[in-house]
Amino acid sequence: MEDARYRIPASEFPALADMPGEGHGVLIAPQWVVTAAHTLPMHSELEQIVINEQSRLVERVVTHPGYRTLPQPLIDQAMASGEAMLIVVFLAASDDIALVKLAQPVSDVVPVERYAGSDEAGRMLKLIGKGATATGDTGHNPHGPNRTELRRAFNTVSSAYDRWFCYVFDAPPEALPLEGTLGNGDSGGPLLIEVDGRWVVAGLGAWKIVSGDVRTARPGRYGQTACNVRLSHYADWIDSVIAEQAPQAPRP
Repeated sequence: MEDARYRIPASEFPALADMPGEGHGVLIAPQWVVTAAHTLPMHSELEQIVINEQSRLVERVVTHPGYRTLPQPLIDQAMASGEAMLIVVFLAASDDIALVKLAQPVSDVVPVERYAGSDEAGRMLKLIGKGATATGDTGHNPHGPNRTELRRAFNTVSSAYDRWFCYVFDAPPEALPLEGTLGNGDSGGPLLIEVDGRWVVAGLGAWKIVSGDVRTARPGRYGQTACNVRLSHYADWIDSVIAEQAPQAPRP
């Protein structure tokens, strides 16, 4: 389908946060961004992110205690053999979520409401991000670029349980109008569900399953499954971190 039909102006979702290089987060409170933990810099501190085309200084990052970085031996084995099932197993068992506290509250963007339900299965989603793009027939180049133009697409949640909800990238004629899937660089970006005419954030882009030899497979092809951080599973953790980090009122 024509790429221009997927493109949207930044004003359609100003609460999108751009992580350094690639990946995203979502402004969910004036001073808080939620993101997938694997979008954080590996060898340095996160110093700033961009929201509404403005750089915002970061005060601190709180990573979920259940998050684990992917072990290098698993990556090496997958690159040697082309088979990556244990990487999928490892990713599925990790809590891939982090909260970023900004140095100053954001006053020019309204934070996005979080989805309060836990009935994501069967619901239609709107995906937003600037990651890699191509057609479902060919998939995209796994080597980038992973920061492109802002786009949105739609899909339907096929399963939801515990940490994750997933969807399948269907080919026409079964696909939704403007159906799409997670591309490299879309991690941490919002998965939105419509509630009473409002689009609220239910999940964050995380990882996808590609069939065949992972050394030559192209992400973003029809039939692939994408799995996303399920925010309803982390509601209590998010609320507790924000409450714990809130300024305390002086005692009389």
